[in-house]
Formats: sequence, C-alpha cells, structure tokens
Amino acid sequence: METLKFCMKHAKKYMFSLFLLQLVSFSILTIDLLIPILSGMLLNYIIKGEAVKPGDGGIFSFILSGEYGEVQTFELFFNIAALFLGLIALRLILLYVRDCNRERVGIKLENDLRHLTFKKLLELDSKTVSEYNSGELLQIMASDVLMFKSLVSTVIPNMLDQVFVLIFATYMLSTINAYFIFVPVCLLPFLIYSLISFRKKIRESWRNIRDSHSEMNLTVKENIEALRIVRSFTNEELEKEKFNKSNQTVKNNHFYQIDLSAKFGVVLGTIRQIAYISTIAIGALLVINGHMLVGYIATCSTYVIMIMDHITNINNYIFQMQQQIVSGAKMKHFVERGTKIPDKENSTLTIENPHLKLTNVSMELDGKKVLKNIDLDIPYGKKVGIVGGTGAGKSVLLKSFVRIHDFNTGSFTINDVSAKEYSLKTLRGIYSYVFQDVFLFSNTIESNIAYGDPEIDDEYVFKAAKDAQAHDFITALSDGYQTIVGERGLGISGGQKQRVSIARALLKNAPILIFDDSTSALDVNTERKLLETINKEYSDKTVIITAHRMTSVVDCDEIIYMKEGVITERGTFQELMALGGDFAEVYNVQQAQRAAVADFSNAKGGEN
Repeated sequence: METLKFCMKHAKKYMFSLFLLQLVSFSILTIDLLIPILSGMLLNYIIKGEAVKPGDGGIFSFILSGEYGEVQTFELFFNIAALFLGLIALRLILLYVRDCNRERVGIKLENDLRHLTFKKLLELDSKTVSEYNSGELLQIMASDVLMFKSLVSTVIPNMLDQVFVLIFATYMLSTINAYFIFVPVCLLPFLIYSLISFRKKIRESWRNIRDSHSEMNLTVKENIEALRIVRSFTNEELEKEKFNKSNQTVKNNHFYQIDLSAKFGVVLGTIRQIAYISTIAIGALLVINGHMLVGYIATCSTYVIMIMDHITNINNYIFQMQQQIVSGAKMKHFVERGTKIPDKENSTLTIENPHLKLTNVSMELDGKKVLKNIDLDIPYGKKVGIVGGTGAGKSVLLKSFVRIHDFNTGSFTINDVSAKEYSLKTLRGIYSYVFQDVFLFSNTIESNIAYGDPEIDDEYVFKAAKDAQAHDFITALSDGYQTIVGERGLGISGGQKQRVSIARALLKNAPILIFDDSTSALDVNTERKLLETINKEYSDKTVIITAHRMTSVVDCDEIIYMKEGVITERGTFQELMALGGDFAEVYNVQQAQRAAVADFSNAKGGEN
C-alpha cells in the first residue's frame, strides 16, 4: 500500500490526463461489449428469422422497429452491418487516441522518475551511497524506473479496464438471461483460491530475479573497470566463473518464474474451458425449453468467456504488479533516504577570503574513531601540508572540509560562521579539490579539464594544463586536447590522469586548492615543477596538500603529522626536522632511499 501511495504522489500531475484516457478506454470497452449483441441479432433476425418481440435487441431495439426493422430483409442486414462497422471504426479511433497518449504520459513519468532518482543520487552523502553497490544503483535508475512507470501508465489503468468489463459484462449477461451468471459465480472461488495460492510465490520469484540481475550487473561493471587488473593477474578464468555463477542464478530464477507461470496457466485454462462448456450447455437447455433465442447462445458464451478472460487478465496484471511493486519499493526506499549531510539550501551567506578553523573536532565512522581532537587554523592564503602513514586520517580530514563527512564533535567554522550554516553549493564552491582516486569522464581531455566551465575559452584550458605540467604530453597525443579518454581515464597513464585532474581543479580557480595525495603517480621532478608553479602562480590561494612523500610539503607554511587520527607533530619543515620526531625520521628514510636509487642508476649508467 505504501508503494502505491508513493506511486500516486509522483504521478499526481498526470492524474487528470490519465482520468480522461481512462474514460476513453471505458468507451472502447463498452463498444467491445456491445458488438456481441449485434452478432446475436444477426443470427436471430437475419439468418434464423425469429419474430421480433417487444424489448428485443436491448440498447439496439430501435433498429428492430419500423419499416426497416422487419426480419430477414436486406434493410435490416445493412442497418446492423452499418452499426457494426461504425462501432468498429469508432473503436479504432479511440484505441489510437488512448494508446498513443497513455504512452506519452508514461514516457513523461519515466523522465520525471529518472530525474528524481538521479537528483537523489547527487544529494545523498557518500556514506549512504556506499551502502548500495553499483549494480543496485543502476538497477534502481534504469530497470526499476521503467517498471514503476509501467505500473502507473499501463498496469493500473488496465486493471481498471478489467474491473469495468467484469461489471458491464455481468450486467449485460443478466439482461439476456440471469442463469448464465451462475457459471462465473460458481467458478470464481476456485479462481480466487488459485490467485491467492500463487501470489506469494510470484512476488518472491520477482524479487529473486531482480536481485540476481543486480548482482550480475555489478559483476560486469567491476570487470569493465578492473579489466587491466584481471589481465595482469591472468584471472580471466576466475572472473568467467564468477560471471557464469551469477548468470546461472539469473537463468534459474527465470526458469522458476516460467514454471510458476505455466502451472498457473494450466489452472486458469482449465477453469476457462469449464466456463465455456457450461455456458453452451446452459444455453442449449434454455433454447430447447423456449426461454431464449439460439443466436444469444453465442452472445452469452462470448460474455462468459469475456468475464473469465478478464479475471485471467486481472491475475496476469497482479502477476506483473508483484515485480513492479518490488521495484517500486526499492525505488521508494532510495528516494526517501535522508542524507546525513543536511543542506542549508536557502542560506544567502557568501564566502570571501575563507578562513578555516577546526576546534577540537572528532569523527567516528562505522563505529571507529578516525579523527580525535583536531585543532587547525588556516587563514586565507596559508599553505598547509598534512602527512602521515596510511590510515592516519588525512583524506577523511580533507573530505570533511567539503562536508563529504561531518565532524561528530567540535566546531568547524569558515570566517567565524559554522560551515553548516552555508549552503553546500556555496561551501563546496570555495574548493578546487583533487581527489586521491582520480576520475576522468569518457570525453575529450579538453572537456575533462573544462568540466567546471564548459564554455570557457581555450586559452584558460591551455594555461591550466601548462600549470599542471600536462600540456606537453597532451599536445604529443595524436588528437591533442581532443583525445578521447575512456571511462575512468583508460587510455592514459596514472600520472597523466593525475595531471589532467589537477588542471581541472586549477581551472576552477577556487580560493582553496586541496591536493589529496594527488601527485603520488608523478615522478619527483614533475612534482617539483608542479609545486613550484602552484606556489608562484597561485600564491594568493590557500593550499592544503596531503602526501606520502615528505618532499611534497617542505615549502608549506605549516606541516602537520598525523598518526591514527591524531595530530602528533606540527610546525614548519625546519621546526619538525629540529624536533627529530616521526616526520624527521620518515623524511630521512625517504631521502636515503632516493639517494640509493640515484647511486644505483648512476652506477648502471657508468657500466654501460
């Protein structure tokens, strides 16, 4: 029921159109229900030549009266035929209007739902999104949207059609002879019992099918993204086995669903045949006893079969609805998820020359404390380096600046105003962030760099690329800046991807530059040139750098060393070296390793 309420809520603006189309559909069905009466009249008064009695013909009694209503005449034949053809023509016109416009409404609703789910994806915080695997998200925004659209624009209207036919056909049957009503009434309990027996199994079957498709989609997506890793480990057979397993599950679930459908079809087919035979038998008895004209046996058998067929159709739509309700429930749950990062959308606060300040902040993720009592003061224009081992909390700290995560305790202010008082758009607009995990879109290198401002002049794109030390390798490519890179930057090296992503951040020209270990794939000389350019060309901006190489932060105004979510050391490079703590130890080890590599390279060069 909750899923149907959700359905009506998002289809609300199309309800009037759907209501009008439902009236058109009822008109079509009314014509379908009237045509058997004309067939019965044709048999009774043209072929058999039965005498006309008052009230014969029901709604069409007007053509049985007067000069042209005499039986077995061409005039009566042409009147019935003209009415028959007129109804058929009207039915075809209305059918076109209904089907065409229902499909249009369905496509509009589908478009709205796709926009709704994609908007929700962008609104949700990273932790909530991470609770869904990629296959599940694709299933929600593609397959589930189509299923839900079909529920509103096709299945529910068709269910109303079936109910209308059941009521109308039962009424028409009673006007001819009430005895015929006993056939569907007697068989109805058996039909209802069959529906109830299969309903639970059907819903569970569709849920299993949906989940298995989601799992298979995830397997395919992971292999697309990790193709090079799979090949480098020669694990093709292992991945084939994983895919075959998920593919086999999909097949088995579909087979089970087919088996259910077939069993249900046999039960319903049997009930339908019993209904048809019973109608013919009752009709024959009534004709023999003079209680009904023979032509109406065909009319009544048509109505009885129509009743049974539409009860069957109701079952089929209930069958479809199980899948659609499962999909709708999944989409409803996703769309109604609340973000853990609330947004002050109506905030009019602006940020100029941002001054960041963290006071005794701590953070807990998945029950683990990842940041503990952090104090950090970053006036506008300050250069801050953050170093430490893997898992020290460096990336979590940087992501908290842009509110990908929120601190659990303490205060985070920008220009002495709580960061939560700014809209997310305003707050995130002050950062040019280069993430540790580089992502490039399947587009040209130029488009990737100009992602923040697609209409910007090429000269600014080239300038950002030069500052990021990317211009030379880009121009050396066959298509230069128009080179298409694949998903996640496939087609260029890791260091090249990092430089393109750095150029993208520099082009944004935000007041705060954040580099989250984003030079790890660059050689030392390229990194040095990059940092020198940033210090020179972007000297007025705040720069925050995390790195594993200590040389990346030696020129920063302040360096903080983190260990297990705690700042254990802080100061300038000279102060930390004089302190002789963890920073100095790691720096000396890295310098010794670098010197050893240089000596080895020189020795090899001398031998050659």
